[in-house]
Amino acid sequence: MATGTAARPLRLHQVAPSSTGYALVLHGGAGGRVEELALDVKGQYTDGLADAYRAGESVLAAGGSALDAVCATVHELEDNPLFNAGRGAALTASGEAELDASVMTGDGRAGAVAGSRYARNPVRCARKVMEESRHVLVVAPAPEVVQAWSLEVVEPEYFLTAGRQQQLAHVQARLADAPTHGTVGAVALDTTGRIAAATSTGGTVNQSLGRVGDSPIIGAGTYARDGLMGVSCTGDGEAFLQGVVSHDVASRMRYAGASLVDAISATVEEELESREATGGLIAVGADGRLVVAHNSPAMFAAYRKAGRLVTLT
Repeated sequence: MATGTAARPLRLHQVAPSSTGYALVLHGGAGGRVEELALDVKGQYTDGLADAYRAGESVLAAGGSALDAVCATVHELEDNPLFNAGRGAALTASGEAELDASVMTGDGRAGAVAGSRYARNPVRCARKVMEESRHVLVVAPAPEVVQAWSLEVVEPEYFLTAGRQQQLAHVQARLADAPTHGTVGAVALDTTGRIAAATSTGGTVNQSLGRVGDSPIIGAGTYARDGLMGVSCTGDGEAFLQGVVSHDVASRMRYAGASLVDAISATVEEELESREATGGLIAVGADGRLVVAHNSPAMFAAYRKAGRLVTLT
């Protein structure tokens, strides 16, 4: 599957386990800054990543759960129009925002939404699917359902921004290529050893109405297993779906005894590069080791290393 974006050698950042007993890493998508948003100052992306990281870190530092931490982190990114999730998400070919999100905890529970249009924060909606329904994936949850779950309901116009509308117009007029990257996510390990992962996206610019990528699909864009690892992905969604990328990383560790770094490297090579696809992923091991890996030109991410908050933009 050719994407128009050439894969680059895998870039991999890893951080040894922290003495705090918890770990958190987030991503704001693989790719680069969006010119049409008129907010392309590097510092604004840095601030957005840092604010989201601190939202999740404060949960973990207070002894909170990994699930609460990843939801708090992704919630912050969904509210920031710089990133392709929640308000400011990429628009479909018809000019609408269709949002996807998923959460998974290391004990095997998961919830996801696809084509969400009324929940202000799709990641919260995905969590409600996990905790308050019999289902794993709900498509296009109605506003009445969102309200019944005590979540904030907004009109679809809330998610539209002038920058994203201009971007869509440029793509449809063939003045710009349609980016295939853009997703946010977080993975955390809490002080009790529990792992959770969350992913949220607006999909790709000018995508067909109803298209669903890897982000809300458990085992493709999101996966977590206590005692092993958690992962959240971003990039060419169809390739991540076909390669079942997040579960492939876990399987290499669980069944073949691969380390987290080796499992990620092998999966990227065999499931992404073989498809001429680009993207990246973040992961946390059961021991608290963090990994950020990508073969795309850039990757937005944040994590703490030796006490210092590191942001990649």
